[in-house]
Amino acid sequence: MKKTLLTATALMTIGLTSQAFAGEQIKIVGSSTVYPFVTAVAEEFGKSGSFSTPIVEATGTGGGFKLFCAGADDSSPDFSNASRPIKDSETKLCAENGVKDITEIKIGFDGIVLANATGANRYGLTKNQIFLALAKQIPSGGKLIDNPHKNWSDIDPSLPNVKIEVYGPPSTSGTRDAFVELVMEPSCTELPEFKAAFADSDARKKACHILREDGHYIEAGENDNLIVQKLQANAQALGIFGYSFMEQNTDVVQGSLIEGKEPTFENIASGAYGISRSLYVYLKNAHIGKTPGILEFAKELVDGETAGEFGYLTEKGLIPLPATELESMQARVSALTESAAK
Repeated sequence: MKKTLLTATALMTIGLTSQAFAGEQIKIVGSSTVYPFVTAVAEEFGKSGSFSTPIVEATGTGGGFKLFCAGADDSSPDFSNASRPIKDSETKLCAENGVKDITEIKIGFDGIVLANATGANRYGLTKNQIFLALAKQIPSGGKLIDNPHKNWSDIDPSLPNVKIEVYGPPSTSGTRDAFVELVMEPSCTELPEFKAAFADSDARKKACHILREDGHYIEAGENDNLIVQKLQANAQALGIFGYSFMEQNTDVVQGSLIEGKEPTFENIASGAYGISRSLYVYLKNAHIGKTPGILEFAKELVDGETAGEFGYLTEKGLIPLPATELESMQARVSALTESAAK
C-alpha cells in the first residue's frame, strides 16, 4: 500500500480553494479522520466531468458541526464529516439556526490506535493501564487523587520505565470523543471511588472523560501529521489517531497492541480490536436542489465500488460496512433522490 503523509501545504491549498462562489461547488467540512476518505471520493467525483470537484476541509468533527450548523444559507457547508454521531447539543444548534433536516450517512468503520515510531519498542497495553496513565484523577486509598504516575512503570512494573508522553487530539476532535468513550469510560465508571464522588451517572461519565493536563497528555491539534512528527522526534512517546492514518504511514509508525490484539483491518472488522468507531457524513437536506451534484455525490459515497468490500476506499484503510448495512445507506440516499424528484 502506498505510504503518504498529507502535508500542511496540501491542507492550505484545500483551504484556499474554499473561496469558490457560494452554492456553485459542494463544500464539505469536519473530521480529519474522515477527510482522506471523502477527499478520495471528491477527486473521483470530479473526474466524471459532470460537476466541479467538491471542496473538502479538515476542521475536526466538533469544528465541522459548528460550521455546518451555523445556517442553511448557500454559503454554508453542504456536508459535515464526523468520526462520531452528532450530539444532541449540535442537533439543537442546527435547529436553532434553521438547519432542521439532516441525513446521516454511515460510510464505514475505523480503529483508534496508540502508535509510536517504528524501530522503537512496541507497546502492549490494556485499557485500564491507559486510563491510569491519562486520567486526570485516579482512585487511591478509597478516594480520588490527582494522577501521580510519571512513568509507565509506575502503573505496572512490566511496562517500560520511561516517561508517560501521549500526543493526542483536542477536545473538538471526534477521535478524542471516541477515545474517551471507548477507553477511559469503561475503565472508570464502575470504580467505587468514582461512584461515591459522582452519584449521577452522567456526571460520572464526564469525570471519567477528563484527561490530565500536567504535560503527560499533550494536545497536538487536529493535524495527525504533526503527531507523527512528534513521534519521530521522540521514540518513547505515543500518539493517538485513526487506524487508517497509521496504515498509510507504516513506514514511520507502528500501532500498540491493546488487550493483546493488534490494530489490523481484520481485527477491527471482526470487533476483536476493542477501540473502533463508525465514520459518518451528514448531509444538509435544505441544500438539495441548490448545490449542483449534492445527491450525486451522496450516492458516490455509498456506492459499492467506493465503500464496498472491494471498494477503492478500503485501499486507504476504511473498514467497510456489512453488505446489508451498506445497502441500507444506499436506500437512504435513494429515498432523498426520489423525494427531491417529486
